[in-house]
Amino acid sequence: MFPGPLSIRRYNMERIRRRILAYSVDLAAFACSALIAFELRFDGAVPAAYIRPMGMALCLWAALKWTSFLVCRVSWGNWRHTSAYDVVRVIAANTVGSLASGVGIVLLLGSRSVPHSVYIIDWMVCCFLTVGGRLAIRGIVNTTWSKQTEGDRTRTLIYGAGSAGQALLHELLQNQNLMSEVIGLVDDDLRKADLKLLGKRVLGTGKSIGALVRKHGINVVLIAIPSATGQDMVRILKYVLDAEVKYKMVPGLGELIQSAELGKQIRDVSVEDLLGRKPVQLDQERIRERIHGRVVMVTGAAGSIGSEICRQIASFHPRALVGFDEAETPLFQIDRELRHRFPKLIFHPEIGSITRPDNLQRVMRTWKPSIVYHAVAYKHVPMMEAHIFEAVENNVFGTYNVADAATEWGVEDFVMISSDKAVRPTNVMGATKRIAELLLLALQNGRTRYVAVRFGNVLGSNGSVIPIFKEQIAGGGPVTVTHPDMRRFFMTIPEACQLVLQAAVIGEGGQICVLDMGEPVKIVDLARNLILLSGRKPDEDIKIEFTGMRPGEKLYEELSTLIEDTAPTTHEKIRIYVGNGMQEGDMLAWLSLLRQICKSRDVGRLVLALKDIVLDYSPSMDLLKRVIETREHHPVAKAS
Repeated sequence: MFPGPLSIRRYNMERIRRRILAYSVDLAAFACSALIAFELRFDGAVPAAYIRPMGMALCLWAALKWTSFLVCRVSWGNWRHTSAYDVVRVIAANTVGSLASGVGIVLLLGSRSVPHSVYIIDWMVCCFLTVGGRLAIRGIVNTTWSKQTEGDRTRTLIYGAGSAGQALLHELLQNQNLMSEVIGLVDDDLRKADLKLLGKRVLGTGKSIGALVRKHGINVVLIAIPSATGQDMVRILKYVLDAEVKYKMVPGLGELIQSAELGKQIRDVSVEDLLGRKPVQLDQERIRERIHGRVVMVTGAAGSIGSEICRQIASFHPRALVGFDEAETPLFQIDRELRHRFPKLIFHPEIGSITRPDNLQRVMRTWKPSIVYHAVAYKHVPMMEAHIFEAVENNVFGTYNVADAATEWGVEDFVMISSDKAVRPTNVMGATKRIAELLLLALQNGRTRYVAVRFGNVLGSNGSVIPIFKEQIAGGGPVTVTHPDMRRFFMTIPEACQLVLQAAVIGEGGQICVLDMGEPVKIVDLARNLILLSGRKPDEDIKIEFTGMRPGEKLYEELSTLIEDTAPTTHEKIRIYVGNGMQEGDMLAWLSLLRQICKSRDVGRLVLALKDIVLDYSPSMDLLKRVIETREHHPVAKAS
């Protein structure tokens, strides 16, 4: 509810009374400082010759300093929230008032009317009284509140004595609504031991958390190290979990700028924190120039990647956004979300399949997009090993349908989401994505700019390992991992989509952009970290079981090979693959052959064709066994 006129009037009256009181106290401080300055200068016995100059100086000092405080609005704030910034302003206003008063006294009474030392003493005493009064009020109010709420507040320990920890400490001390009693801080930097920050001592390192929790009755540990690496976060989590105490995470500057108060941004630690990836720095202006005022189409708009691309595109104010997907319910949900979050966005949800060219022709003819982001793909490796024909039809033929329609309807930029599994593929999914990359290179015609963006796994995407692990942990375990040495590249969905938008701007057409995924992460380490995040201990509370590698999987994924030469770009996290593609005529011939094979459902011929197109493709043993079994049982070489 909005306050009524009476409440507003009462608030204004209270504010005026508070301001009058503040100026009155300051005025008294100005007069007292002048008297004290003369008394100190003459040891309590002011000569008769200086009585008249003292009276005139007192009046002049009080008037000019009061004017200085009024102009600088020094007394407009609430004294109980006095900060270092306010102290600097008070001293500055005192200095201006003192200088102006000194000039006035010299002009009116002469340069020898008042001893020069009196000016300095007056300034010092005045600063002491005006600053001290404010700090005294702050101390009295905070102490009174602390006594009133003693026992009701959360006893808090801050992990990290850097800039984030100090900002958090200041917020907790100032914002009494947070109901936090800060006992102290800990930091792994031994040089900060026993330091005092805003009156709170650095009590030790992370190893001492357990003892501190027991000694001081700590209720919660606030982790204020937003720059911590993934390994640092795992170590910190082990300390707080061993101490059996609750914990929260303080965000970095990128999250804080979206909120006025630090306290409201304290959140649970997430798996993204354990990766320790630095925020992506984007060339916002170039992306805005490319997207603003244009019609953009996203295929797979209802998926985890496609929907995030839609969200980020919406912030750059396109003329319209077309979301294309065959999944009705998720498309309905992203439609509702975008209309709520971006009321001015024109969003057209379109249902259809990329395997049906007529669907694509209808949508592009209707909306005439200038930019297409192609995020549709079958991506589950074991499932695609069992459905090889469907993988080719969706990932290869579907991509060609979208790319061909883009050329026909004058699309300027075409960006396809590729995968690290396209590098030296050992599975059908990777082979089909590599063919899709080659297809785009072959289709580059000087009109539509075709760019593929290659990256690894994204945290939290549909069907990714994170939701599976969380479900297993919620069920009490065990958490299943295929192999103890299995490693994968990971990045967050927003980060991946941001880099896709950036790569689309950098790419000039006929290129494959490779995103910097950082260091590969062991899946078993990811599982252990998720168990830690749930507040349990790996191998004790939740067991980890190894189930063996699935069809088509390999231990290590690669984003580029020694054969594939990549060149740097203007963005530190994006490189361009500069290898050769394939002639359009050859690619169309291969597409024709693949269509014939898919129509005949010949597994053996399809595997051989994939191998001929992608020379470094190594079919999985499971798929080769299937080919052999098909040949033995069906001499005609047909399989469903």
